[in-house]
Amino acid sequence: MRASDRAYTALREEIIDGSLAPGAVLGEVEQSRRLGLSRTPLREALARLVSDGLAEPAAGRGIVVTAVSLEEAAPLFDLRIALETLAARRTAERIARSDGTSGARGGADAFAALADRFAQARGLLAAGTDPTAYYALTRELDAALDTACGNAYLAESLRGLRLHLGRLRRLARNSPDRLADSAREHADIARAIASGDPELAAASTLVHLRRALAHLQGAGIPTDSTALAASAEPAHQEATA
Repeated sequence: MRASDRAYTALREEIIDGSLAPGAVLGEVEQSRRLGLSRTPLREALARLVSDGLAEPAAGRGIVVTAVSLEEAAPLFDLRIALETLAARRTAERIARSDGTSGARGGADAFAALADRFAQARGLLAAGTDPTAYYALTRELDAALDTACGNAYLAESLRGLRLHLGRLRRLARNSPDRLADSAREHADIARAIASGDPELAAASTLVHLRRALAHLQGAGIPTDSTALAASAEPAHQEATA
């Protein structure tokens, strides 16, 4: 991996997980020293972060991490609903058209296995188990949809959107009950896709995303950037995907 790619990945993850809070200055000297690389690849990484909307130039301060606000939730979820319901629908359609061929059968089996794992996770989450493994499981479902939807442009759009959704989600406070409900919703999505039912896959995705948005909007997230930085949870405290 190129030095600029390593720097970009490291800084992007720190912005998303809150280690680099809104308003944090991404100084070239400090960051190049911290990441162990020269300033040229760092500048390339910073330019990519600006292009992603995760950082921006600030007069007299250089490049800073962009603010994140609860006001962004509704428009981001409008786009998320459109893209994720389409991805779920297309994936289920492809499985339905397979006629039992080995490749598509493997895809159906993969989503069925994900559904089983989400069902198992539900009970653990309701009991208050550390949700770290559950968040990794949601990322597996995201990656499976990106691959199986058959549309590279759709998958790339979803990956870009998740950068911003991740920042919002990590500021929400999830109860074990909400996490357990989310696991059940994910199981419903994966099971509908595995069965090759496009309408049910899209509907299950819509139900989950509407509930996730309602939870996020009721989480009491402050809209002020300073308050946001102060209230951010540790990196492993991620909200429902």
